[in-house]
Formats: sequence, C-alpha cells, structure tokens
Amino acid sequence: MKFNEDTRVKIPTILHLMRLGYQYLSLKGQSWDLDTNIFPELFNAAILKINPGIEPDDVSRLLEDIKLELDNEDLGRAFFERLTDRSNTKLIDFENFNNNSFHVVTELTCQNGDEEFRPDITLLINGMPLIFIEVKKPNNREGILAERDRINKRFQNPKFKRFANITQFMIFSNNMEYDDGDPEPVQGAFYASSSYHKPVFNYFREEEILNLTALLKSVSEEEELRVLKDNNLAVIRSNPEFQTNKQPERPTNRICTSLVSRGRLAFILRYALAYVAETDGLQKHIMRYPQMFATKAIERKLNEGVKKGIIWHTQGSGKTALTYYNVRFLTDYFQKQQVIPKFYFIVDRLDLLQQSQREFTARGLTVHTINSRDAFAKDIKATQVIHNHSGKPEITVVNIQKFQDDPDVLSTKDYDINIQRIFVLDEAHRSYNPKGSFLANLYQSDPNAIKIALTGTPLIVDEDKASKNPDSKAISSKQIFGDYIHKYYYNASIADGYTLRLIREEISTNYRMVLQQALEDVEVEMGDVDRKLIYAHPSFVEPMLAYIVADFEKSRAALNDASIGGMVICDSSNQAKQMFDIFNGVYAEAASPTYEMKDSAQALVAAAKPDSYAAKAKQDNKVKSAALILHDIGSKEERKDWVEDFKAGKIDFLFVYNMLLTGFDAKRLKKLYLGRVIRKHNLLQALTRVNRTYKDFRYGYVVDFADIRKEFDATNKAYFDELQSELGDEMEHYSNLFKSQEEIAAEIDHIKDVLFRFDTDNAELFSDQISQIQDRETVLALKKALENAKSLYNLIRLQGDYELLEQLDFAKLNILYRETSNHLDMLNLKESIEQGTDTASLLNVALEDVVFRFIKVGEEELVLADQLKNTLRQTREALASNFDQQDPKFVSLKEELERLFKKKNLSEVTQGEMVANIDALNKIHDRVKELNRQNNQLRQKYLGDAKYTRIHKRLQERHENKSDISENERKIFEALTGVKQDADEQVLNNSQILDNESYFERQMMPLVIRRFKGEQNIPLNSDASRFINHLVVAEYLKEFNTGNRAW
Repeated sequence: MKFNEDTRVKIPTILHLMRLGYQYLSLKGQSWDLDTNIFPELFNAAILKINPGIEPDDVSRLLEDIKLELDNEDLGRAFFERLTDRSNTKLIDFENFNNNSFHVVTELTCQNGDEEFRPDITLLINGMPLIFIEVKKPNNREGILAERDRINKRFQNPKFKRFANITQFMIFSNNMEYDDGDPEPVQGAFYASSSYHKPVFNYFREEEILNLTALLKSVSEEEELRVLKDNNLAVIRSNPEFQTNKQPERPTNRICTSLVSRGRLAFILRYALAYVAETDGLQKHIMRYPQMFATKAIERKLNEGVKKGIIWHTQGSGKTALTYYNVRFLTDYFQKQQVIPKFYFIVDRLDLLQQSQREFTARGLTVHTINSRDAFAKDIKATQVIHNHSGKPEITVVNIQKFQDDPDVLSTKDYDINIQRIFVLDEAHRSYNPKGSFLANLYQSDPNAIKIALTGTPLIVDEDKASKNPDSKAISSKQIFGDYIHKYYYNASIADGYTLRLIREEISTNYRMVLQQALEDVEVEMGDVDRKLIYAHPSFVEPMLAYIVADFEKSRAALNDASIGGMVICDSSNQAKQMFDIFNGVYAEAASPTYEMKDSAQALVAAAKPDSYAAKAKQDNKVKSAALILHDIGSKEERKDWVEDFKAGKIDFLFVYNMLLTGFDAKRLKKLYLGRVIRKHNLLQALTRVNRTYKDFRYGYVVDFADIRKEFDATNKAYFDELQSELGDEMEHYSNLFKSQEEIAAEIDHIKDVLFRFDTDNAELFSDQISQIQDRETVLALKKALENAKSLYNLIRLQGDYELLEQLDFAKLNILYRETSNHLDMLNLKESIEQGTDTASLLNVALEDVVFRFIKVGEEELVLADQLKNTLRQTREALASNFDQQDPKFVSLKEELERLFKKKNLSEVTQGEMVANIDALNKIHDRVKELNRQNNQLRQKYLGDAKYTRIHKRLQERHENKSDISENERKIFEALTGVKQDADEQVLNNSQILDNESYFERQMMPLVIRRFKGEQNIPLNSDASRFINHLVVAEYLKEFNTGNRAW
C-alpha cells in the first residue's frame, strides 16, 4: 500500500490534535476574513466569553484594530503585545486557558491577489490562526530543506506580511527521527518562530514524562469518519499503516503533544516568544527546548523551597536569553503570590556588562547598570523596586570587577517581605571567591534572595586529591552555589546543531623542526633563562607567526570562505606584543607567502595571473589586519572598538593573552591558535570560542602549539564523571567535543567499504551500476557516504595530512556523488509519478536550469531574467496545483511550457528572445490560472472531491466527441452526486471491496445505471454505461492505492 503525506502524516496528525482537545473544523460552508484568515464568528464568540461585559460592537472594533496592526512592518510585534496583554480586552484567557476555543483546519489558503500558499494544518485559537504545521512524507525527495526554502520565500514576500505577523510559530515534520549532528536539519520534526527572512529550525527533545492518559482524550469513530470523509479519504480507514501513524509516539504527534497541548501552548505564547532588535532588523525568537526545561526546573525548585542552584548549559546555548525569558516567567510566578520580584544579573567584566546590557535592551527590558560597590549598596538598601516609571520589566546588571574586597556586609535593615530579589550570576565558574567578601555580602544583603548561577563549565574538584590535601583551597561550583537545577552539555548541543564539533590540528612536523631550531638558537644566544622570555624572542616568534599566517590563509582557501577570522592565544603578554609588532612589520602590508603550499588547487591559486579570478581569491584570503587585545594596550573604548571591528569582519586576527578567553562571542571566529596550555574549565571556555554555528560550517578548528591533549582529556574526563554522577547511564553514549584522527580514518574506511563493490575508477561504469539499483535506501546510503567524503576532503587538506589525501581519489568521488544524487532524484521522481503526487517535480526537472544559467550582465537584461524567474515560478506552482493532469488542456499547456524552454542553456539568448519568452510565458501562466479557476469552481460543487470533478470532466469530453451521454451539466452533476453516495457506502460498509476490482465493478454497474437513466433520464448505451462505471471504479482504486493527491 503506497501512501502520500496526507494519508501518512497529515490526517493522523489532525486526529492526534483532536485528541489534544482541538475541534476539527471543515472549511466547507465556513466564512473567514481573507486578509488575515481570522474566523469572525469564532473570534466574536470567544472574545465575548472571556471578557464578560464587553459589547458586540466593541468586539467588531477590536477586530478592525487587529487587522490594522497586522499591516505593520513589525513582524507582528504590536499584535503580539495585544495578544499577551492582560490589562485590557483579552484576546486569550491565560488565567483559565481552557476557557479559550481551539480548532484545527486543513488547507486554509493564505492569499493576497494572485499569490497564495496553503499550510497543511492551521491551529485556530479563539478563531485566530496562530500556528501552522507543514508535513512531508518520510524520505521524500525535497523534504525539510525544501520546505524551509519555501517558507523563506513566502515570508520574504511582502504580500504575505499579514500571515507572517499573525503566525506565532510553525512546526515542520517529515515524520522521521532526527539525524543528530547535521548542521542542516534534514529529517525530523522541527519548530520555528515566524520571520521575514530565514526562520531558524529548532530541534525539540522532550525531557518530561508526559501523562498521555490525561493529555489525550478519545476520538469517536464518527468524528474520525467525518474527518476522513471531509478529506475524501474514507478508503484508508482500516489500513494498518494509517493505524500506525495515529500512534502518539510518532515524531509529528510527539512534537504536537510537546508544543501545542494546552499547558505547553499557554506557556509558549506567554513566555517563550521574544522580539529582538538585531543589527539587521527585528527578529522573533522562540525558546530553545533546553531553555524551556531549565525554566520549568527553576519553577520546580522554587516550589520545593530551594533558593539557589546552578544552570549548567554549554557555551553558545543562550544563557542571556534564558535570563530574559525568566524575568518574564518569574515576574508572573511571584506576582501570583503578591510578591514583586527584582532581578540582578551579575558579571565580572565591563565588556560582559556592556554585552549583557545590549542583549537585554534588544529584547525590550529596561536595563539599569551598577559599576561600583557603593552604587550596589545603595541599590540594595533602596525600597524602590524598579528604576523606570513606565512599568516595563527591568533588570539591573552589576559589574563586580572593581568591587573592593570589603568585609563590611551590605544589608537592608528595612527588609520588605513583598520584594523578592533574584540574583543571576553569569559565568559562575569565575571570580566568585568564597573566601572573599563579595559572595558573603551578596548572601547577607538579602538572606531570602534567590541565587541562580549560570555556567558552561562549572568548577569541579577532584575529591580524592582534595581529601589527601586538606589545606587545598579548591572549592567546586556546587559547594558555592548548590546543586544543579538543569544541565545541557556539549553532546546535546552538538546534536541539536547549536554548537559545532572541534578539529584539533597538531602543527606539522616540518614546522616543529623549524621551531625547535629557533628555540635552540635563542637558548644559545640568551643562556639558561625563563622559557617565557625565550618564547617572546623575535627569533622564536617570527617563524611561529609565519606558520600561523600561512596556515590561516590556506584554511580560508580550503574552506572556501575568506570571511572567517582567527585568534592567537599567546604564551605571555610579551609574546603577544612581539607577535603583533612583527605582524605589522611584515604582514599588514602585502607580502609573499612564507609557507610552501603542496595542495594542487592551492598551487594553481599561487601561480595565477594578476587579473584572474584565482588571483583575486588569493588576495581575498590574505591576512591584512590584526588587533592586540591586552589590558595595558589602548583604552577600554579602543579595545571595545577593535573587538567590534573583528566581529564585523574588518580585522582578520586577534592576538590575546588572558582577555577574550571567556564570554567572547564572534561567530566568524573559526580558527584558534593555542600557544600555551590553559588549565581545567578555562581550557573548555577558550576552546569553545570557535564552536558557534556560522554559515554552513561543520567544525571549529584549534591549532595546538602547546599539546593540550593531556589537559583536555583530563578536564573532559572530570566533566564526564560529574555528568555521569548526575545522570547515571544516560552518559554512556557521550561524544567528545573533538573529532579525532581515528574518527577521520574510520570514516575513510567506511567510505571504502560502501564503495567496495562499485567500479570507482570508471565513472561511466559506476553510473551503469547504480542505475540498476532500484532501492532508494541503498542509493541514499551511498549518497551519504560520498557526501561525507566531500567534507572530509576539506578537513584533510586543512590539516595538511597528505598521506590521508592519497587514500581516496576525492576529485573522482565528487563526480560519483553527482551521479548518485542524479539517480536518487530519478528514483524519487519515478515514485512521484507512480503515486501521482508531484507534477511540480516533473516540471522542476525539466526546467530547473533555465533561470540559473542566464548570465548576462546588462542591468536591463537582469531585470528581464528576474521577471522570467518569477513568472516561471508562478507558472510551475500553478501547474503543480492542478489536480486533473489528464485534462487535454493541462497536457497541452505543460507541453507548450516544455517546448518554450527546451533550449535550457540561456546564456546565449538575446534580449529580444528574452522579451518574447516572457511574453509567451505570461500567456501560458494566464491560461493555467484560468484552467485552475474552472477546476476549483467545479470541485466546490462536489464538496472538494477531486475524484468526481475529474469524472465529470471526462464525461463532458466524451460527449463532445461521441454525443452519447448528455450535454446537460446539471444532470451529470445530479447523477454523479448520487453515484458518489452509493460508492462511498459500498466502500465504508466493506473495506475489502477495493481488493477485488471486478467485484466492485459488478456492484457499481446497476447503481450507476439507476442514477443516470432511472433518476436523471439520461439515455445510456452499454458502452457509455461501462465507461462511466470504469471511471468511478478506477478513481476509487487509485485513491485507495495512492492517497488523495493529484495524479
């Protein structure tokens, strides 16, 4: 039994949503506001119910106000503020969430003029379309990536602005489990907030044990049948595959339970969405799942009376954002108890204060800053809760860097029982000396205060060593701040695509010899002196810097990205200064490469002609600028400007010693050069400066001059043991932060194993071999192995491990990858044709190169190309949405379009020909739209049943040719409506009838004759009767075998 996305995912998901308490609403006979997709009848009833005393006229005016707000260029911010406002007329009753109305609809068109899109499932809360769900069948040709690209294009289209503004979040699923660690989410169930640009697809992993018995109610057989009939899919009711996909454990059903069950939906709409003013415009963020479960864990601890604890979330997982969400959540939590919360965010550096201030302000908090102990003392003693008079939520950011170690305890004598102070301590692994006065003062200033410590690397003490050395000063984070409230470590963050794995590169042997010689020369010159002085000597620093610069330029070329930045962590501040001086003397101006490039592609670049593309690429990859970041160099403002310039891509390199090793975020920083061993948690902090996601990078890179492996392994083992003591056996599948040489070698062996039976020397024979494979999974596994080879190629080139490079012919593998991808596309296309689901695929395959090969450079011609591209897209979409592709008019239009663009390579097309093509394409587009309009109009007569629309048209076509049925369309309609009733009853009463075509035909023949001849007096000969009967039976069998999509 073959299924499509409707039968495999969409209908089972709708039924699951009904079990979650959503009422199914058929769109037949419904009316809604086409500009916003708000259902006025549902909206009016809900608003009157949740706002006692409001007048109907007020509700009508409210709806008009909302429509005006949805026209704003604000990503729906004004609407969201109204949606979550509880002081005026409520749009949602958050106090009694069950008091709202919940409906689910399918295929609700979002339309503006000629442009439209139709989400698979839309959820209406009080008649407002706040969430939509897009589903794909598993292992489909285009999948989640294509769906994301479509969403990008839709929401970038200003015509769909209102729909982007009213949508709070979206769910995308192809009903498969996640493929962990993929930088691009390709399979699984994801969620995203709305965006005008590029929605961020988030993984969701449920951490709580949900009581499904309480959450899911039963759906009666009558309700299920109503949904199936409404979607003309009653035939699938007894299929075992359909029964399987209804189970709550299926991936799409799971994410729906996690995100849109009543309690979770109330939490998300109220606390989990945030508008953020970024440099490139307003963005809307939604809580990542670790932030959600950390917030819920804080609530649980507070309910248990616990006043302190640690949030252990890996670097890059959004700890500042987590604090912002908790300001909103905890404000409500305490206000329910008639207590007013006052929030403090405590940092230990000025740059972190400024960074936090920016991030909180961007999210709409009012930020008050404190930079001195006196100001902190004054604030603690003040009874005023907030500093602003607008009533906006507020946070006070405190920088303790310059606090004197003063034993005088700050305290508030006039302690106010109605104020609850919440101290959030950022980077809690640093600076909080329990023997010093700051923590004592903090604890004593308000003994009732809540203290939440945030860290990606808690301080961990080796208990054995501590017990052997009682005088040891080492104290763990847990001893200072209490137990862990919530944990989210690297392996989960890497699997979720929030952070990257790291590649540790040892410096090459030939360079080690150069460095060793330089070291010996300097020792001879300087005698037996402190190694730090030797490492800062120009004779040592110069070859080290030469290696770094050459290696970095080579990395930019190998990774094909000149935008990445590098950081050198020096052995001492003197070494950093010396390195910066040499850099300015040698590299700040153009200089020739000092490192021999062995890679053939690099050699081509090196030998390029001055005006060639390769020469330009080489120039772009050159390191031209650097900054020295030390506490005694420049003013605070200057250092801040240099750091901002680095983040913006204006500076290539940073030379540092102790600064910027923690709390510094620059996504483009992808290469770290370690000139010294860094100890314990500081090492992990430093390494993870390069693990932020950036473009399509799969890894961050660490060049190890200091041989940190031993220290890293010891530190990582300590964190592993700590996690294991907390989590038990969950950690047995723990994955290291680094990708090792052994893993790379193992992956090469795996690629060799997969390719063992194929002729990889001859691409033509390889193509013949894979063309004989008809199993998609086999071809998919082959494609994945070859895809992995592509990323390994860059990795091995980058590391300069030319022995590994010799093991596989990567250039040939790239050709084999293309052949495999093409064959997989063909298999998917065949499946689409067999299932009759995807004319769009046929047209895309036929026309996919048309626009992208148009490479004229004249401005006017580019405008023409854009017009062609846009019109071609609209025409493709219009053809793809046609549900009657046997229609001679449809076939004719499709062939005309294919003829028009049979000459795919348009690079030689003249401007005149381009104008002619656009004109012809516009005419085809207009005719396709008209054909679709007529089809949809007729389908409405049959209550959305495409089967009977197609039968109706075939009968009209036959009468035009043979005149043996009837020219009266109304009589044909009345007769077919009766036949539909008869056939549906036959199928519902006996689901096995569709397994026996001849029996079904015998049962239907007298019913067809009765409806046509007996009731409508349409004269039929035996040939015409058989023709009608065959059409009806064929439609039901095709629907039974392929689902409900057009074929």
